[in-house]
Amino acid sequence: MTTADTTPPLRIGLLGTGPWARNTQAPALAAHPGVELSGVWGRRAEAADALAAAHGTRAYTGEEGIDALLEASDAVAFALPPDVQAPLAVRAAEAGCHLLMDKPVATTVAGARAVAEAAEKASVASVVFCTLRFAPETSAWIAEQAAVDGWFTARAQWLGSLYAAGSSSEYADSPWRRDKGGLWDVGPHALSVLIPVLGDVEHLTAAAGPADTTHLILRHTSGASSTVTLGLSAPPGAAGVEIELRGERGTASIPGWAGAETAFRGAVDALAEAVRTGVPHACDARFGLHLTELLAAAEEQAQAG
Repeated sequence: MTTADTTPPLRIGLLGTGPWARNTQAPALAAHPGVELSGVWGRRAEAADALAAAHGTRAYTGEEGIDALLEASDAVAFALPPDVQAPLAVRAAEAGCHLLMDKPVATTVAGARAVAEAAEKASVASVVFCTLRFAPETSAWIAEQAAVDGWFTARAQWLGSLYAAGSSSEYADSPWRRDKGGLWDVGPHALSVLIPVLGDVEHLTAAAGPADTTHLILRHTSGASSTVTLGLSAPPGAAGVEIELRGERGTASIPGWAGAETAFRGAVDALAEAVRTGVPHACDARFGLHLTELLAAAEEQAQAG
């Protein structure tokens, strides 16, 4: 005879109503058996109403709506531009809410540091959603490779065609993504794979490539080096994601993964585990700050030529 699980669901509110919220976060939160989607906040009332109605929850809007949603929630998930996300994450932490943030946490070191410090001061759990760290297929691969010694070098390439001629992706309408480019949008994904396997970055060199493309050369604490190419403006035929490791035991290439919604459910599970145990997740706000520091240093170098 088994005992029924009487753990109450984690009440998670969603801040944001854009494509990411509609396509990934709201469906994942609403379907998660351990979660109650406690509400949806949006700047535009009609967007908040539509998304909340689609998932059987309450809509919030305006400044007072943010406070009301925080009060009704144990945690909040963010589907907002990074420099809108950061101050609201500080506000949420100060209200006692755990944080499920998108990457990058912010596009300034000061903004990301404020989030990390607020989370620590309030003793709230935090998770930064770097997709490959939470998709079942890739998270297992990362753990497997991190347990292996003797890596010599690695190559990561993440090229999208979001801004290629003829692209009709709704994500291309994001002003921050167009302004900051592939370095900030997909750079966190690549770094979140390389760092746990090869060690922290102790030296970084960056150079600009065509359009928004950025090239990185990294030296890691393990002694291994890696190269990274990031961009959102590649021709469709050149787009794709590849991460390959080479070392004493040969080569290893990252597998494909099922999609963002499945990965986001993994991030929800990770946040719930951090809340339950009090043990910080490796991809927490402090790691998000470190990613921001690396990306800011790379941006400065690339712009300096």
